[in-house]
Parts: sequence; structure tokens; C-alpha cells
Amino acid sequence: MIADEETDGNDELLFAEETTDDSSSYVCDSARSWKILIVDDEKDVHSTTRLVLDDVSFEGGKLEFISAYTGEEALEIMRTHSDIAVILLDVVMETTHAGLDVARIIREEMGNKMVRIILRTGQPGQAPERKVIIEYDINDYKHKGELTAQRLFTSVFSALRSYRDITVIDQNRKGLKHIIEASGNLFKQKSIEHLAQGVLTQIISLLGLRDSVYMESSGFAVSSAAKGPMNIIASTGKYSQCNTTVEDCPEISSETKKHFDEIRSVGRGQFFGGDYLGFLPTRQKGSHLLYVEGCGPVHNKQDEDLLRIFSDNVGIAFDNLYLNQEILDTQKEIVRMLGEVVENRSKETACHVVRVSEITRILAEALSLDSEYVDELYYASPMHDVGKIGIPDSILLKPGKLTPAEFEIMKNHTDIGHSILVASNRKLLKTAAIIAHQHHEYWNGSGYPRGLKGEAIDIAGRITCITDVFDALCSQRVYKDPWDVDRALEFIKKNRGIMFDPAIVDVFFEKLDLIMAVRLEYKD
Repeated sequence: MIADEETDGNDELLFAEETTDDSSSYVCDSARSWKILIVDDEKDVHSTTRLVLDDVSFEGGKLEFISAYTGEEALEIMRTHSDIAVILLDVVMETTHAGLDVARIIREEMGNKMVRIILRTGQPGQAPERKVIIEYDINDYKHKGELTAQRLFTSVFSALRSYRDITVIDQNRKGLKHIIEASGNLFKQKSIEHLAQGVLTQIISLLGLRDSVYMESSGFAVSSAAKGPMNIIASTGKYSQCNTTVEDCPEISSETKKHFDEIRSVGRGQFFGGDYLGFLPTRQKGSHLLYVEGCGPVHNKQDEDLLRIFSDNVGIAFDNLYLNQEILDTQKEIVRMLGEVVENRSKETACHVVRVSEITRILAEALSLDSEYVDELYYASPMHDVGKIGIPDSILLKPGKLTPAEFEIMKNHTDIGHSILVASNRKLLKTAAIIAHQHHEYWNGSGYPRGLKGEAIDIAGRITCITDVFDALCSQRVYKDPWDVDRALEFIKKNRGIMFDPAIVDVFFEKLDLIMAVRLEYKD
């Protein structure tokens, strides 16, 4: 028996009684569902389609049906459901071309290139197949009069395969983006986490899986008997809420936790049923574990060997990141310590450089500077007075006011600091050199050592100028007693546009509560 061919514009679907082969379908409790949007103004079409496809599953996932009876309703559903896999779309509904309008809006206005669109029409004269295929980005065209249950099953199953492949490609693209971003942004505090998330996404795409978690075994060396707490540094899917330790994540089963210990004991990754646990050895931070959960085909030894090679390479990548981070942290610590040494030599508290650093960060962030540059200013600003190391004690430690000649010598600390730091090729130290050289340049050009004016002064120098002056006014010095805060704030206001950049002064007062909190936290 075949479908009724005498439709004559009737949209009704009549399916032949066919026996379908279910051998290609299997069930997996953890598998996703696949959303199918039925768009047709005939209720019988919806019920018949659901009846035919109700027992169909794809890669272990059941089909989830959503109904729309007009083009406008279909578009509203598409706006709220970004993960619809297939649309069974009628052409003639509230207008003779409503379905074609829906297809065009989905592709061109919504920019959804992933959903597979199967156009179904009982009136092919209204939408000739060749014209529609050429002019509209649809994936299949079916005459309702020609559709049997088997043909509908074949069309939907093929469309689901295409959708699956496109989403895998998209996941691969996102994984590569994560890894590329991580490799180019080592200054960011979460670069390790970015790389871990990229590795997760890439593995998920590779295996066609969905739920995963990436763990870092911290505080122990890589060995067959390694034990210790595991910190989660990246996660996806149902584990996305886990961001502390394995023990604190209720979503991770006790059986899976036992597998973690087994993996760390043997020192290599392996599959446990449909789940994969990868072992990533690093020399810097112990071992890393990669757990990916899903329901997929049986994996063989070749799959395990390939994933093990990938894991070893990722371990090396993490080692490089940790090593670079260690070098950067060492630079920052040395810079901070040198700033404190200078302050101690001049009989000033080391808390001054800490406060300058903290207030500099507040102002830089308020000025919407790049986050990486804000970090540089934070760590470089304590070096603003490093040049004082070359000033004689008789001048540096003089308890009274300096003579004009002595002041000229004191002013040399800006050039001395610059000459000490500028020879370095390190980005952080180059920023520190600018700060050391320009933190006494004034907005109206009356500062030193070069008499720079306005925006000719680097933003780093302009920010450090106001932070250094304010904190110095409010602090004890060998040559003066501390000013009270109100007097210091009045000085800042009076020198807006004279010593200080007006825009920075405005931001300074906008963030005054935060600045005062810094002074309270880091008291002398």
C-alpha cells in the first residue's frame, strides 16, 4: 500500500503500513533528547507525525516534539529554543508562503544555520521544488502526497545526523577558540582555567559526549601512589556547578571517585563503560585528571592510545603555562620587594607602596583600562620611587625642608629609576620604568624631570602621581607630620588641572570610599 496521491491541495498525511528496522536505534538513559519542531496548520498532521516518530530514538536520545500552527508561532518558538535540531515546515498556512518566510527569517535574520529544515507541502504548485531549493536555505523538500512513514523516518534521521555533525564541528571551533585565547593571554589569572575548558570542549567534540569535569590534583608529585585532594578547575554540562573539589561535588558518584584513585594509581587514562578518565601528567603541579561522561560506542585500545598521546601533550602545555606563571609571579614579587626596600631605606613604611598599588588598581579599573594593563600598573606602581636608591642619605633622610640645591638632587631619583628599569625587555619592568620617570610630571607642565604636559604624560604616570601624592600627604615622613584626610582631599581638589589630570581627579572622588577602605586595611 502506498500513500494516497490524490491530495489535490489537501494537507492531510496518510502513511502506508510499513515495518521499520529499529536496529539503528538504542537507548541510553544519560543521552540527550532531540527537539523536532512541527509547523503545520492542520492538527492531524501533528498527531500523525508524532505517531509515526514516537518510538524513534537517535544515538540513544528520544525525540522531543514541539508544535506550532502558524509561521509567527514557529518563529517565537525558535527564539526561545536555540537547540531545535529539525523543523518539519509546511509552506501554506496563514498565507500561501508563510513557511518560506519562516525559513528565510530563521536563516537570514536569526542567523541560525544549524537547524535542519525539511519543507513539506501538500500544494507543490504554490512552492515549486527547484525554485525553493535554489532560493531558500532548506535541507529537504517533500510532497505530502509522496510521504510514507519510512520516508519520513529516513528524512528526519538523515537531518538529525547532519545536525549532530554540525554541532560537533561547532564544538570543535569553540574548543580551539578557548585554547587559542588561553595561549595568548598568560597575564590573565585564569589562563589555566581557560586552557582546561578548551581541552574539555575539544575532548567532548572528539568523543561526541556532553557532561564532563576537569580536575587538578594539587599538592603531590606524580607517582603511582600519589594521593591528595583534587581541585576542579573547569567543568561542563551537569557538572558546571562544581567549582571546588571532587569531594564537594554531589553530582560525582562514589563509584566514579573510586575510578579517580585507580587512574592516579596506574598513571594512565582509560574508559569505564561509556565514560573516559584521562590522566595528564605535569611536572609543575602534579597530575591532572579529565573525566568525560556520556553514552557512545564501544572504544577500543587504539582510541585509548590516541587519547593518551593527546593527554601527554596537554600535560606539557600545562607545564609551560605553569612555568610561565611562575616566572611572572617571581617578577611581580621582586618588583614589590624592591619597592619595599626603597621605602625602608627612606625610613618610610612599606605599606605606602602597598596602598599606592591598591589605589592605582582602583583608579585604573574605574577608567576602564584593559584588564591586563590594570594588572601591570598594580604590580609596577610600587617601583615609582626606586630611583631614591641613588640619592645620598644626607638628603633622603633629612628631617627638615630641602634647600633648592638639595631638591635638585632629589629630583634626579626619577631619572635614576628610569635608567635602572628601562634596559629590561620585560613588559612589566618597562611599565615600571615609565612610572618611575613620570610620576612627578604635572598636568600643566610644571612637573619634572621633562616638564611634560597633559596627555603627553603617560596614563601610568598620571595615575601614580595622584595616588603617590595623596598617600604621602596622609602619611608620616621624616620631614613632615601626616596631614588629616580632609586637608589632603582639599589639596587634590585645588590641584585638579594643575598637578593632576582632571578626569582622574573626578574618578578619584567617585571611588573615594574604596580608596579610604584601602587606607584602613593597610595602616602604617
